[in-house]
Amino acid sequence: MSNINRAMILAAGRGKRMRPLTDSCPKPLLPLAGKPLIEYHLNKLVSAGISNIVINHAWLGEMIEEYFGNGEEFGCLINYSSEQEALETAGGIIKALPLLGDEPFIVVNGDIWSDCDYSQLTDMDIKSGEAHLFLIENPDHNPNGDFIVDGDNRVQHKNGMDKSYTFSGIGIYSPEIFRGLQIAPLALIKIFNRLIPERRLNATIWNCRWCDVGTPERLKKLEAELLQ
Repeated sequence: MSNINRAMILAAGRGKRMRPLTDSCPKPLLPLAGKPLIEYHLNKLVSAGISNIVINHAWLGEMIEEYFGNGEEFGCLINYSSEQEALETAGGIIKALPLLGDEPFIVVNGDIWSDCDYSQLTDMDIKSGEAHLFLIENPDHNPNGDFIVDGDNRVQHKNGMDKSYTFSGIGIYSPEIFRGLQIAPLALIKIFNRLIPERRLNATIWNCRWCDVGTPERLKKLEAELLQ
Protein backbone atom coordinates (compact mmCIF):
# COMPACT_ATOMS: atom_id res chain seq x y z
CA MET A 1 0.00 0.00 0.00
CA SER A 2 1.31 3.48 -0.84
CA ASN A 3 2.60 5.63 1.99
CA ILE A 4 1.46 8.88 0.36
CA ASN A 5 -2.03 9.47 -0.99
CA ARG A 6 -2.43 13.25 -1.23
CA ALA A 7 -0.90 15.79 -3.57
CA MET A 8 -1.03 19.49 -4.33
CA ILE A 9 -0.51 21.15 -7.69
CA LEU A 10 0.72 24.74 -7.48
CA ALA A 11 -1.27 26.72 -10.03
CA ALA A 12 -1.60 30.25 -8.63
CA GLY A 13 1.14 32.05 -10.54
CA ARG A 14 0.27 34.95 -12.82
CA GLY A 15 2.51 33.74 -15.63
CA LYS A 16 3.79 37.18 -16.59
CA ARG A 17 6.57 35.77 -18.78
CA MET A 18 3.92 33.90 -20.78
CA ARG A 19 1.98 37.02 -21.70
CA PRO A 20 0.00 37.65 -23.85
CA LEU A 21 -1.02 33.96 -23.68
CA THR A 22 -1.90 34.29 -20.00
CA ASP A 23 -3.89 37.51 -20.30
CA SER A 24 -7.06 35.50 -20.86
CA CYS A 25 -6.03 32.01 -19.69
CA PRO A 26 -4.37 30.89 -16.45
CA LYS A 27 -0.90 29.50 -17.14
CA PRO A 28 -1.71 25.92 -16.00
CA LEU A 29 -4.53 25.71 -18.55
CA LEU A 30 -2.40 26.68 -21.53
CA PRO A 31 -2.78 23.93 -24.13
CA LEU A 32 0.13 21.58 -24.75
CA ALA A 33 -0.25 19.01 -27.53
CA GLY A 34 -4.00 18.79 -27.13
CA LYS A 35 -4.63 19.20 -23.42
CA PRO A 36 -3.88 21.71 -20.64
CA LEU A 37 -0.42 21.62 -19.10
CA ILE A 38 -1.79 20.94 -15.62
CA GLU A 39 -3.78 17.94 -16.86
CA TYR A 40 -0.54 16.03 -17.49
CA HIS A 41 0.24 16.25 -13.77
CA LEU A 42 -3.27 15.32 -12.74
CA ASN A 43 -3.29 12.23 -14.96
CA LYS A 44 0.12 11.10 -13.73
CA LEU A 45 -0.81 11.56 -10.08
CA VAL A 46 -4.03 9.57 -10.53
CA SER A 47 -2.15 6.83 -12.38
CA ALA A 48 0.26 6.67 -9.44
CA GLY A 49 -2.62 6.05 -7.04
CA ILE A 50 -3.16 9.59 -5.74
CA SER A 51 -6.90 10.11 -5.37
CA ASN A 52 -7.04 13.29 -3.28
CA ILE A 53 -5.59 16.37 -4.98
CA VAL A 54 -5.51 20.04 -4.00
CA ILE A 55 -5.09 22.78 -6.60
CA ASN A 56 -4.43 26.36 -5.54
CA HIS A 57 -5.21 29.23 -7.85
CA ALA A 58 -5.40 33.01 -8.06
CA TRP A 59 -5.37 34.63 -11.51
CA LEU A 60 -8.43 33.43 -13.48
CA GLY A 61 -8.71 30.52 -11.08
CA GLU A 62 -12.40 30.07 -11.74
CA MET A 63 -11.45 28.74 -15.19
CA ILE A 64 -9.43 25.96 -13.55
CA GLU A 65 -12.35 25.02 -11.31
CA GLU A 66 -14.73 25.07 -14.28
CA TYR A 67 -12.47 22.77 -16.30
CA PHE A 68 -11.74 20.14 -13.63
CA GLY A 69 -14.82 20.40 -11.42
CA ASN A 70 -14.68 18.09 -8.42
CA GLY A 71 -12.26 15.78 -10.23
CA GLU A 72 -14.68 12.88 -10.65
CA GLU A 73 -14.29 12.89 -14.42
CA PHE A 74 -10.53 12.55 -13.95
CA GLY A 75 -10.66 9.77 -11.36
CA CYS A 76 -9.92 11.76 -8.23
CA LEU A 77 -11.29 14.21 -5.68
CA ILE A 78 -10.13 17.79 -6.22
CA ASN A 79 -10.27 20.49 -3.56
CA TYR A 80 -9.38 24.07 -4.41
CA SER A 81 -7.47 26.63 -2.38
CA SER A 82 -8.34 30.06 -3.71
CA GLU A 83 -5.94 32.97 -3.20
CA GLN A 84 -6.94 36.58 -3.70
CA GLU A 85 -3.31 37.32 -4.56
CA ALA A 86 -0.73 34.64 -5.23
CA LEU A 87 1.00 33.61 -2.00
CA GLU A 88 4.07 32.12 -3.75
CA THR A 89 5.02 28.48 -3.38
CA ALA A 90 5.32 28.00 0.39
CA GLY A 91 2.59 30.52 1.18
CA GLY A 92 0.16 28.62 -1.03
CA ILE A 93 0.99 25.36 0.73
CA ILE A 94 0.54 26.94 4.17
CA LYS A 95 -2.93 28.21 3.23
CA ALA A 96 -3.91 24.79 1.87
CA LEU A 97 -2.65 22.78 4.88
CA PRO A 98 -6.17 22.07 6.23
CA LEU A 99 -6.92 20.29 2.94
CA LEU A 100 -3.71 18.25 2.92
CA GLY A 101 -4.10 16.15 6.07
CA ASP A 102 -1.59 15.07 8.69
CA GLU A 103 0.66 12.85 6.57
CA PRO A 104 3.40 13.79 4.06
CA PHE A 105 2.08 15.00 0.72
CA ILE A 106 3.40 15.53 -2.80
CA VAL A 107 3.67 19.02 -4.29
CA VAL A 108 4.12 19.59 -8.03
CA ASN A 109 4.67 22.93 -9.75
CA GLY A 110 1.89 23.34 -12.29
CA ASP A 111 4.12 25.07 -14.84
CA ILE A 112 6.57 22.25 -15.51
CA TRP A 113 6.40 19.17 -17.72
CA SER A 114 8.32 15.93 -17.32
CA ASP A 115 8.17 12.25 -18.18
CA CYS A 116 9.28 11.33 -14.64
CA ASP A 117 7.48 8.34 -13.11
CA TYR A 118 5.21 9.67 -10.37
CA SER A 119 4.65 6.17 -8.98
CA GLN A 120 8.07 6.52 -7.37
CA LEU A 121 6.67 9.32 -5.22
CA THR A 122 4.00 7.36 -3.40
CA ASP A 123 6.33 4.82 -1.79
CA MET A 124 8.74 7.32 -0.26
CA ASP A 125 9.22 7.17 3.51
CA ILE A 126 9.23 10.77 4.72
CA LYS A 127 9.99 11.35 8.38
CA SER A 128 8.15 13.94 10.44
CA GLY A 129 9.66 17.39 10.00
CA GLU A 130 11.55 16.48 6.82
CA ALA A 131 11.17 17.11 3.10
CA HIS A 132 12.40 15.33 -0.01
CA LEU A 133 13.19 17.07 -3.30
CA PHE A 134 13.55 15.60 -6.76
CA LEU A 135 16.47 17.12 -8.64
CA ILE A 136 17.42 16.91 -12.31
CA GLU A 137 20.42 17.65 -14.50
CA ASN A 138 20.78 21.37 -15.07
CA PRO A 139 18.83 22.67 -18.09
CA ASP A 140 20.22 25.30 -20.44
CA HIS A 141 18.35 28.12 -18.71
CA ASN A 142 19.77 27.17 -15.27
CA PRO A 143 23.32 25.96 -16.00
CA ASN A 144 24.63 26.60 -12.49
CA GLY A 145 21.93 24.58 -10.78
CA ASP A 146 20.28 25.09 -7.40
CA PHE A 147 21.75 22.58 -4.94
CA ILE A 148 24.35 19.89 -4.39
CA VAL A 149 23.71 16.53 -2.73
CA ASP A 150 26.08 14.93 -0.22
CA GLY A 151 26.87 11.24 0.24
CA ASP A 152 23.89 10.80 2.56
CA ASN A 153 21.48 12.22 -0.04
CA ARG A 154 21.12 15.41 2.00
CA VAL A 155 20.61 18.65 0.10
CA GLN A 156 23.32 21.28 0.57
CA HIS A 157 23.84 24.78 -0.77
CA LYS A 158 26.12 25.13 -3.79
CA ASN A 159 29.80 25.54 -3.00
CA GLY A 160 31.24 26.14 -6.47
CA MET A 161 33.11 22.84 -6.46
CA ASP A 162 30.73 19.88 -6.33
CA LYS A 163 28.32 19.05 -9.13
CA SER A 164 25.04 20.87 -8.77
CA TYR A 165 21.51 19.95 -9.77
CA THR A 166 18.27 21.81 -10.49
CA PHE A 167 15.13 21.51 -8.38
CA SER A 168 12.47 19.95 -10.59
CA GLY A 169 9.55 21.62 -8.83
CA ILE A 170 8.47 18.24 -7.45
CA GLY A 171 8.83 17.42 -3.77
CA ILE A 172 7.32 15.61 -0.81
CA TYR A 173 6.78 17.51 2.41
CA SER A 174 5.93 16.65 5.98
CA PRO A 175 3.18 19.06 7.08
CA GLU A 176 5.10 19.79 10.29
CA ILE A 177 7.58 22.01 8.46
CA PHE A 178 4.78 24.47 7.58
CA ARG A 179 2.69 24.39 10.75
CA GLY A 180 2.49 27.59 12.74
CA LEU A 181 3.64 29.75 9.84
CA GLN A 182 1.58 32.78 8.88
CA ILE A 183 -0.48 32.72 5.69
CA ALA A 184 1.48 35.27 3.66
CA PRO A 185 3.60 35.34 0.51
CA LEU A 186 6.56 33.03 1.10
CA ALA A 187 8.85 31.13 -1.27
CA LEU A 188 9.81 27.51 -0.71
CA ILE A 189 13.49 28.43 -0.80
CA LYS A 190 12.97 30.09 2.59
CA ILE A 191 11.79 26.75 3.97
CA PHE A 192 14.68 24.93 2.30
CA ASN A 193 17.19 27.36 3.81
CA ARG A 194 15.87 26.49 7.26
CA LEU A 195 15.93 22.73 6.70
CA ILE A 196 19.36 22.42 5.06
CA PRO A 197 21.57 23.22 8.09
CA GLU A 198 19.37 20.94 10.20
CA ARG A 199 19.92 18.09 7.68
CA ARG A 200 16.18 17.69 7.18
CA LEU A 201 16.12 18.16 3.40
CA ASN A 202 16.82 15.04 1.34
CA ALA A 203 16.94 14.47 -2.40
CA THR A 204 16.65 12.00 -5.22
CA ILE A 205 18.33 12.75 -8.55
CA TRP A 206 16.03 11.92 -11.44
CA ASN A 207 17.17 11.10 -14.96
CA CYS A 208 14.20 12.15 -17.06
CA ARG A 209 13.00 14.64 -19.63
CA TRP A 210 11.95 17.87 -17.96
CA CYS A 211 10.92 21.35 -19.00
CA ASP A 212 10.16 24.51 -17.08
CA VAL A 213 7.42 25.84 -19.35
CA GLY A 214 8.22 29.43 -18.47
CA THR A 215 8.07 31.23 -21.81
CA PRO A 216 5.99 31.01 -24.99
CA GLU A 217 9.13 29.85 -26.82
CA ARG A 218 9.66 26.90 -24.45
CA LEU A 219 5.98 25.97 -24.69
CA LYS A 220 6.11 25.98 -28.48
CA LYS A 221 9.34 23.95 -28.56
CA LEU A 222 8.02 21.36 -26.09
CA GLU A 223 4.77 20.99 -28.01
CA ALA A 224 6.67 20.39 -31.25
CA GLU A 225 8.72 17.68 -29.53
CA LEU A 226 5.66 15.95 -28.10
CA LEU A 227 3.78 16.04 -31.39
CA GLN A 228 6.70 14.36 -33.11
